Amino acid sequence: MKSITIKGSKRESVGKKATQALRNAGMVPCVVYGGDEPISFSANEIAFKDLIYTPNVHTVVIELGGEKIQAILQDIQFHPVTDRILHIDFYEIFDDKEVTMEIPVRTVGNSRGVRSGGVLRIVTRRLRIKALPANLPDYIEADITDMRIGNKMYIGAVESENYKIMHPDNTVICQIRTSRTAIADEVEDEDAETAEGAEGEEVPATETDDVAAVKE
Repeated sequence: MKSITIKGSKRESVGKKATQALRNAGMVPCVVYGGDEPISFSANEIAFKDLIYTPNVHTVVIELGGEKIQAILQDIQFHPVTDRILHIDFYEIFDDKEVTMEIPVRTVGNSRGVRSGGVLRIVTRRLRIKALPANLPDYIEADITDMRIGNKMYIGAVESENYKIMHPDNTVICQIRTSRTAIADEVEDEDAETAEGAEGEEVPATETDDVAAVKE
């Protein structure tokens, strides 16, 4: 997983007045949890644009003077009117300790069901997984190539030894929804396959064929 570096400064005062003064100066008050004790710091709001305004998931390296802290984004608060960042909570991570994160799902492949007129519906866009930091993927790949109309993909299709999925086994990732035109196309495809499979086979005579032969 890609990492983003955030350069900040430790906060000595965490009162309301000090916090408001930081925001007025374009800084974001933050706290890192998960270590021996919480660490309060602040950083320029611009420093978070590549972390917040993206669909991708990143780990974070927080630089506070000569100290570096590996962390993940845990919670963020926005102003209800201006959407400015008010506060961010981070969680410190360690190489030998598993961490839980929500990872985006990306579909790949050209589904037969979609080619036949079906509609791909993404049910679960992010999956909560547990893994060591080194095994956290940028995204989870869901291959829809073999999916036909009416098929559903469950989390078992994207399981990996590198991480544990923290969802029930019956969680649906995506499905191919049907339509009238899609049903007709799918039936035609199946008929075509049946016809191709029957080529070269001896077709038994019917009763009508026997009668026609007698008349001749």
